[in-house]
Amino acid sequence: MERAVLASVRRLRSVPSVVAMLLAGMQGGQAWADSAATVHPDQWPRASWPLPQSAPLEQRLASLMAKMTVEEKVGQLIQADILSVTPEDVRKYRLGAILAGGNSRPNGELFADAEQWKKLSDAYYRASMDTSDGHVAIPLLFGIDAVHGHNNTVGATLFPQNSALGAAHDPALMREIAAATAEEVRATGINWTFAPTIAVPQDVRWGRSYEGFSQDPQLVARYAVAMVEGLQGKVGTPQFLDSSHVVATAKHFLADGGTKNGKDQGDAEIDESALRTLHAAGYAPAIDAGVQTVMASFSGWNGVKMHANKGLLTDVLKGRMDFQGMVVGDWNAHGQIPGCTNEDCAASINAGVDMLMAPDSWRGLYEHTLAEVKSGVISTARLDDAVARILRVKIRAGLFDAGLPSTQPLAAKSAEVVGSAAHRAIARRAVRESLVLLKNNDGLLPLDPRQHILIAGDGADNISRQNGGWTLTWQGSGLKNSNFPHAQSIGAGMAEQVKAAGGQAEIAADGRYTRKPDVAVVVFGEDPYAEFQGDIPNLMYRPGDDHDLALIRQLRGEGVPVVGVFLTGRTLWVNREINAADAFVVAWLPGSEGGGVADVLLRKPDGQVAYDFHGKLAYAWPRTAVHGQGAPQFALGYGLTYADHATLPKLSELSGISGEQIPVGNYIDRGKAVHGYSFLLVGADQAPVSADVSPARTSDGSLGMSSLDYQAQEDARRFIWQGDKAQLAVHARAPMDLDRETNGDVLLVTTLRVDALPTQDVWIGMGCGKGCQGRVPLGAQLAKLPAGQWIRIGVPLKCFRAAGADMHHIDQPFALGGGRGTELAMARAALGTDVDQVINCAK
Repeated sequence: MERAVLASVRRLRSVPSVVAMLLAGMQGGQAWADSAATVHPDQWPRASWPLPQSAPLEQRLASLMAKMTVEEKVGQLIQADILSVTPEDVRKYRLGAILAGGNSRPNGELFADAEQWKKLSDAYYRASMDTSDGHVAIPLLFGIDAVHGHNNTVGATLFPQNSALGAAHDPALMREIAAATAEEVRATGINWTFAPTIAVPQDVRWGRSYEGFSQDPQLVARYAVAMVEGLQGKVGTPQFLDSSHVVATAKHFLADGGTKNGKDQGDAEIDESALRTLHAAGYAPAIDAGVQTVMASFSGWNGVKMHANKGLLTDVLKGRMDFQGMVVGDWNAHGQIPGCTNEDCAASINAGVDMLMAPDSWRGLYEHTLAEVKSGVISTARLDDAVARILRVKIRAGLFDAGLPSTQPLAAKSAEVVGSAAHRAIARRAVRESLVLLKNNDGLLPLDPRQHILIAGDGADNISRQNGGWTLTWQGSGLKNSNFPHAQSIGAGMAEQVKAAGGQAEIAADGRYTRKPDVAVVVFGEDPYAEFQGDIPNLMYRPGDDHDLALIRQLRGEGVPVVGVFLTGRTLWVNREINAADAFVVAWLPGSEGGGVADVLLRKPDGQVAYDFHGKLAYAWPRTAVHGQGAPQFALGYGLTYADHATLPKLSELSGISGEQIPVGNYIDRGKAVHGYSFLLVGADQAPVSADVSPARTSDGSLGMSSLDYQAQEDARRFIWQGDKAQLAVHARAPMDLDRETNGDVLLVTTLRVDALPTQDVWIGMGCGKGCQGRVPLGAQLAKLPAGQWIRIGVPLKCFRAAGADMHHIDQPFALGGGRGTELAMARAALGTDVDQVINCAK
């Protein structure tokens, strides 16, 4: 991958020193002439703020600020999440913005449609404009992560994720996608999106890699302009920030894609040249295009968190780059600054963050910030600068004159806009353009649709999997096809076209066909994930789980030619799967329009090519599962077309990874311990016995286990307590650091069934070494559940920390205890966010 990066960086002729820097970095050299975190603004590229100063705007701004109290000004600096703030709170505190986080929906619902969003937007808008108490009417900014379409809205068009779009190498298409997204967002009464992500990921072990368009800084720079202009409209035209466009956000400033080992929210240990030339490549172009907001990154640079880096936020971004919009923080990221908490962080405001994102901590942050302004810790000049930047964005966006969100032009006809046929056509084209063909031995593709075609694999008929994270929920997991009205799975798209051509299609995830097919298309890939939950230790695909490979080999062994279609947000080591298939296509995370895959894989009935492959790799494909080891298997820019007839030789199946690969975050699955963990029953006498084989019973008889069927044969376990103080426990081979997951509101999710609960002595826990454990009582809340019904309960990891667990050293990630007569069944225990009920540990 590094060679590919060098190839792209060499094209940045204006700064040739970056090549030498990268070469030195690859050799382990970090002998930098200056202090590692020192910034030299005069060496950074200049940008030109494209909006001339407007006398009417400045007059309006001055008039507003002259009327505002210090309390109202401080309120403008705060952004709260809709699950933690009410319209009445907005009315009282005069907050500047609200947001809907990844799992935040109107009224706490699991999902929301356009009508629900509009109703919510209206309520907050009315509160912000209420002047009954003598307050100044200042409309809210309402932000949401519309990162691959309006992905938080049921029925919206879902475009391919950004790593797919990079492979299209088509800025004009990006502009169309962004404009369509803006229309759907405005149609739901929302005016601000936290997009585009203009990271330049250099290590795809990072769980947010799929949010980046490419590892090539030049491609990212071109896309930055297209996306900003599509979302906001082009500066100088009547469309700029009109009622069909939204406020855009360039994020995350800076080097979120350059952290050591690809760790989300980690530290970029690189010199200033790489920071400036590689990771900042998209920011000057975005500013030139008039982007109104920039989001500061969770990550740091050489030990200094970005939310506290005045040299970069103020001197470089606002000074050298002439950024005259506003800087917004990320989700409680200010709380990671030394000396700060989620509720108190003057340092971040003084460093240059204008609006702090305090989803659930906003009230305390408001109070502390107000006190710090009054005491002078935050100067009046800094306060006024931040408020002025925020208000200018609101004025430019026309929010003071737009009126009630639901009455605005697109919102008034939201049913015609959200998920429209025109938008879905753009998304389908994007799917076609982003597909990358890695292998097509013997010219297997394109397929004759008049054949008998089997569509198999876990992704064959799975719209959730083909979308990935940030899809209806934060992690994009736990969804059904029925949650996606008007969307089409890849299998359904294939079957539709095959049937229309007179052929036959079978969709069978397990590959079990009713009649031997002429060819099989096996659709498989990553499970959905977002942010740090997608961080991985190496580039292996599903370490320890070869069921996809086995399916491909099984079909080949039965004499069925196989086309592998890989669903992934990043480039992973899949040499074995590529070798096993006759043809191999990278479909990335294509979104809601699965039919776009069929458009390219199937030829016309007359034998002509309908659509050729267009996509070229925007990330180099790894030769091994070790990040950065050797030359790439497929270089940046690789991608076959139907005109290419070369046979791909067998690839090496040596991953470069030695030792056991133990999954992190999944502890019990199908009633058994996941590979790498041990599962024990511990009696009241503290004597443990293995729970690997069912049935099992503790030596003192206080706890027994048997098998039962949940969704498949013997895929769950039933536990009966015959005595007190017995427990079942999962042990890790080495302590795990779950502190980041704890701060990120992750849950310990248990799929269980309550059969009998004569007492309320049930508890769930995590252990952290001898004498160290955090236990959370469950009895009272389990007693409210219907007996005999399977349910997924989630306990926030913060509850275990509050109960005494050291989340930096968890060696017992799951324990469950009960009292005499308790009867529970359990199928799974894992970290996650998708649950039926969250346990409130305050009760």
